[in-house]
Amino acid sequence: MAGDDDIESRGGRVKRNGYSNHNTNSSSAYASSSAYVIEDTDSQWTSWLVPMIVVANIAVFIVVMYVNNCPGHRHMRLVGKCVARFLGRFSFEPLRENPLFGPSSSTLKKLGALEWTEVVVKHQGWRLITCIWLHAGVIHLLANMLSLAFIGIRLEQQFGFVRVGIIYLLSGFGASVVSSLFIRNNISVGASGALFGLLGAMLSELITNWTIYTNKAAAFFTLLVIIAINLAIGILPHVDNFAHIGGFTTGFLLGFVLLSRPQFGWLERQNLPAGTLIKSKYKPYQYVLWLVSLVLLVVGLTVALVMLFRGENGNDHCRWCRYLSCVSTSRWDCNGI
Repeated sequence: MAGDDDIESRGGRVKRNGYSNHNTNSSSAYASSSAYVIEDTDSQWTSWLVPMIVVANIAVFIVVMYVNNCPGHRHMRLVGKCVARFLGRFSFEPLRENPLFGPSSSTLKKLGALEWTEVVVKHQGWRLITCIWLHAGVIHLLANMLSLAFIGIRLEQQFGFVRVGIIYLLSGFGASVVSSLFIRNNISVGASGALFGLLGAMLSELITNWTIYTNKAAAFFTLLVIIAINLAIGILPHVDNFAHIGGFTTGFLLGFVLLSRPQFGWLERQNLPAGTLIKSKYKPYQYVLWLVSLVLLVVGLTVALVMLFRGENGNDHCRWCRYLSCVSTSRWDCNGI
C-alpha cells in the first residue's frame, strides 16, 4: 500500500447422515472454512480454477514489479533507497512510500488500479475488473492468496469451478463499484473484495441449505464472528472496507442464487418405488431466497452503476457510511484518507 493507496483488503462429498467439521483459519484480515455439508453424491470436483487464480495473481505482481523498476526512479534520493536492491529492477519501493514491500502508487495506477477519476471522468470502466488482479505489495499478495487457497479450493471442490468463478469475479466487480461510489481521492487494489464475496457465499449457502446440516448453529455463529472480525479490521486507515462490504454483499446474494442444494427426497428419487410421490428439487423457501436475491443483486448493481457513472458520491446519500471504512482515533486521522 503506497502512500495514499487503499487496499481492498466448495462439490465436496460427505456421506449421508454425517458431516465434515467446519474449521476456520484466519490469514491477515481474512478467514476460511472447510465444508460441513451433507450431500448424497460420490463425486467431487477437482479444484483447478482457484490455484490458477493464485498463479495468475503472482504472475501479475511479478510483471508489476518489473514495470515499476524502482532503481530507475529519479526521486529515490528524496524518499530513500529501494528495498532488497539485490533484486534489481524487481526491488521494492522505499518503506516510507510503500510499507507492504511493493511498487509505487503511480505504477499501480498506470497498470489498472481503481480510481474514481479514471473510471468516471476518463471512462476507464475496465479498472473495475483489473484492480482485483493487482496488489500493493508482497504482504498484501500473500495475505490474499493464502486466504483464497483456504477458502476457494474447498468451495470449488464442492460446487465446481463455474459457480465459484462467477462468485469470485462478480464479487470483485461489486466490490469495485461500491468502493468507487464512496472513495474518490485514493487508489484501490486487491482481491480481498472477491474474497469477502466467497465468505458471503459461504454464509448464504449455510442458510439456504440449513435443513441438511448438522452442527449448523455452531457453524453459523462461528462464521458470523469471523466475518465481523474481518470487517472490523477494515476500519483501519488505508484499508478499503467499502470494497469488503460490496464484495461480501454481492457474494452473499450470489450464494442464494448459485449454491442451493437439492433436498434429500429429490436426491433419492431413483431408489424410490414406482408411483411414489417425488418431492420438488428444492424447498419452497429456497425458491423464495433465490428469487429475492436475484432481484436484489440485479437491481442493486444496476442502481450502483448508474449512480457511479452519473458522478454521484455515495457519501452524499449516506453521511455516516464513511465510518464503515475508517474511524478516527488518537493515533490516526481519517479526514485525509
